[in-house]
Amino acid sequence: MSKSSYKIMFFLIIIVFLGLGLRSSAFTNLNTLSFEESLSPLFGDANLVRSPDDLSVRLLLDRYTGSGFISSNMYQHGFYSSMIKLPADYTAGVVVAFYTSNGDVFEKTHDELDIEFLGNIKGKPWRFQTNLYGNGSTHRGREERYRLWFDPSKEFHRYSILWTPHKIIFWVDDVPIREVIRSEAMGADYPAKPMSLYATIWDASDWATSGGKYKANYKFAPFVAEFKSFSLDGCSVDPIQEVPTDCSDSVEFLESQDYSSINSRQRAAMRRFRQRFMYYSYCYDTVRYPEPPPECVIVPAEKDRFRDTGRLKFGGTEARERRRNRRQQRPVIESDPDERRLL
Repeated sequence: MSKSSYKIMFFLIIIVFLGLGLRSSAFTNLNTLSFEESLSPLFGDANLVRSPDDLSVRLLLDRYTGSGFISSNMYQHGFYSSMIKLPADYTAGVVVAFYTSNGDVFEKTHDELDIEFLGNIKGKPWRFQTNLYGNGSTHRGREERYRLWFDPSKEFHRYSILWTPHKIIFWVDDVPIREVIRSEAMGADYPAKPMSLYATIWDASDWATSGGKYKANYKFAPFVAEFKSFSLDGCSVDPIQEVPTDCSDSVEFLESQDYSSINSRQRAAMRRFRQRFMYYSYCYDTVRYPEPPPECVIVPAEKDRFRDTGRLKFGGTEARERRRNRRQQRPVIESDPDERRLL
């Protein structure tokens, strides 16, 4: 065999080998936008720093103000996504939020979908929550809280929210972490009015980190959150227009995209994420909800891990939890050779 033939064979072997590790992504063909095309400053203009190419933005929090931006349009259903890198070092009390809302237009009947990062003490796992409100139902919050399986201050990761008339999916990279299927019994609790996209950084020392135990320390300021690779798909509408916009084509487009469905591999990843990293779920909080809200899907393997308050029965690290599980002769959560790999 000639030297050139050996080279070709070598490269073919490498391609096959690499191909074994490739994973299809729900986000390979996103239409990304510049800041000017899709977003506008919201507050703290001096603490909002746009890149020279207008493809990324930094939100800063100092002892005087936080900052934020808002989408230039409101959308009747949509897909909202961005690559985000969170502040490093000590960030207790500092909340970075990526969410949709219409509170500025519908003050008493607003809808909202949240991803909120709850500050962090260096060396501890990052914690965050998702939530949804419909028609001003803030007394019926639908919180879930989790730990991340990576350090979100080291590099950018993609965080996404899909909202259609039939479902809501929260994504972290290519892992769907939460899916809410619309139930008729939810009624107006399911978000239904046009919403804007928001991103903010602000001081929430009174509640964010360990219930307010750890406060923001401005010795570490400014706290910086970076956003890039913005993607906004949806039906742009005027919420107070007399003739409603026909959004059927937009909804059809959204529901035809990869990010609108969860394949078997992603569903297994979601199950592993929720088994290992979810530490509060309103669906298992029988103190707040003696009867689970209608959209809740009660998973016995999940329920067994939670108290009636919806919080984990066992505190501390996963290792401590597994040790205590063994002592009480409870089933151990399935293991994975690589704890950090969900997919």
